[in-house]
Amino acid sequence: MFQHVLIGQYIAGHSILHRLDPRSKLLGVMVLVIIIFFATNWYATGFVLFFTLMLIFLSRISASFFLKAIKPILIFVIFAFILQLFTYREGSIIYEGIYLTITEEGLREGFFIVVRLLAIVILTSLVTLTTRPIILTDGLEALLQPFKKLKLPSHEIALMISIALRFIPTLFEETERLMKAQMSRGVSYTSGPWKKRILALISLLVPLFVHSFKRAEDLALAMDARAYRGGVGRSKYRELSWKSIDTIAIGIVLLTGTIIILLRFA
Repeated sequence: MFQHVLIGQYIAGHSILHRLDPRSKLLGVMVLVIIIFFATNWYATGFVLFFTLMLIFLSRISASFFLKAIKPILIFVIFAFILQLFTYREGSIIYEGIYLTITEEGLREGFFIVVRLLAIVILTSLVTLTTRPIILTDGLEALLQPFKKLKLPSHEIALMISIALRFIPTLFEETERLMKAQMSRGVSYTSGPWKKRILALISLLVPLFVHSFKRAEDLALAMDARAYRGGVGRSKYRELSWKSIDTIAIGIVLLTGTIIILLRFA
């Protein structure tokens, strides 16, 4: 059920995206996530969709993997689409009922929101899918270096974010294991009275929280056993290297952002 979680996983490979410096990937995805919100018409949204598909192709990760990974978040995407139908009342009316009015513009805006949400999820996930966890931590720390002047622990913040991202697939795997164990005992999450379903959910959440805290404690003990004392005075086995391909990648991202903004006003 949860074998194809997007966020937090790393898939080894030798694609162009795998070879990019983590700093260029992080900067690029931050710019793209902001720019995507400018895609509010057919031209800009179509270009966002095209660019996202191109990045999936360049990552050399199977498209079927993304299709399977999107399934767990489909409920949220569908909810956003339906919410747009209920709240957007302007434009040509397609259907009008007592509690629901569907307009042509509402359908269009709902489609735009779906594309934007999926693009944001896929683009942010491509960073973790194509970057080793330790290298991602180094990239985050490098980008947070300016905040050291504000006395913020950049290394610790980067490590915390990296661990949290890597913990997401583990959490899903643990959830699946517990669900299978509960269902083997006759527990049902999809049938029966609502009260029974809520109790079944509680019986899942309690051991899930216990296991999560246990894993966090084990990780803390392992780090303590290895004399981890934060980022002060620590050296690195691999040094990050900004190459010409990273400059080209950032240039393509900025060009893409410019095109999306121009198409927004087309």
